[in-house]
Amino acid sequence: MSEQLGIRKIIHIDMDAFFASVEQRDHPELRGKPVAVGGSAARGVVAAASYEAREFGVRSAMPSVTAKRRCPDLIFVKHRFDVYREVSQQIRAIFRMHSDLVEPLSLDEAYIDVTQDKMGIGNATRIAEMIRAEIKKQTQLTASAGVSYNKFIAKIASDQNKPDGMCVIKPHQGADFVAQLPVRRFFGVGPKTGERMAKLNIHTGADLRAQSEDFLRQHFGNSAGYLFRASRGVDHREVKPNRIRKSVGGERTYGEDLVSDTDLEEAMEKIIDIVWNSIEKSGARGRTVTLKAKYADFRQITRSKSLERNVEGKAEFAELGRELLASIMPVENGVRLLGLTLANLEGVEEADKLSASHDDDSQQPAFNF
Repeated sequence: MSEQLGIRKIIHIDMDAFFASVEQRDHPELRGKPVAVGGSAARGVVAAASYEAREFGVRSAMPSVTAKRRCPDLIFVKHRFDVYREVSQQIRAIFRMHSDLVEPLSLDEAYIDVTQDKMGIGNATRIAEMIRAEIKKQTQLTASAGVSYNKFIAKIASDQNKPDGMCVIKPHQGADFVAQLPVRRFFGVGPKTGERMAKLNIHTGADLRAQSEDFLRQHFGNSAGYLFRASRGVDHREVKPNRIRKSVGGERTYGEDLVSDTDLEEAMEKIIDIVWNSIEKSGARGRTVTLKAKYADFRQITRSKSLERNVEGKAEFAELGRELLASIMPVENGVRLLGLTLANLEGVEEADKLSASHDDDSQQPAFNF
């Protein structure tokens, strides 16, 4: 009956400080110490931080100089993405012991639909416990889990009791769980959107749910439908294995327009670091690098270059990014946004956007979670 009504049992597994935890596992002298993977004390950005480092406010994508300032005893270690990929494959094999419906989001997290689990256990909470125990047994690493009836809530729940924790949100609890969340916990609500919401006196999921879809469309455009449904705990996306992502990228909008070649080049180096970290974390490999630039007058341009093979590494990615930037220099009236994207990818799965439809799910039947 549950399956006929479209209610699913979905687990979101998120490894705890994955890259840093692998380094601490393989190098006992790093255990219990603040560790940053990637970057250096002088330049670059942090790809991952141990929980000891996070206590000082060190986070992934943070400039290394800032991280070192916040945590003077921070230990920088070089990344070993081949090792991380190997462990990731080991973890995914554990997921597939329970279901073929596994949708990896990156090397260290994935959705698993266990509505019809292979072992016939029938209880999503028990399956999540088994997965976490098997990961720890095989890899000596910990994972956190969110268990719920849709992807949106399962992903948020996996972050509730980190590290090495689990959170279960049953169908009848979903709307109330979302209602108490700060809006910044919603996917896609960044600092700027959060500020706009605060000015509208929208601080929680409950505040968001109190708004009409027309009101949300007026203030948040194409995100309105997603925000309307998510604030009600509704998400109809399926767990879809082997969905290939079109691109991985990142961009930055600057408070002051960039005019000089030096400022543009320095900005590009930071973007290269941040985007390449995202590329490595996702396990992506691709052939096309695209530069996006938005000028002070809001005119936007893109420049791309494609290879006949995948980009081999960060050095080549950086070289292509610099080459594309050079093709638009010098600039006449300043640049307010720069971005880089790697496209024509292989080996990275993606999640869909939330379904455009929405149902009244206030009367959820009992379900074995």
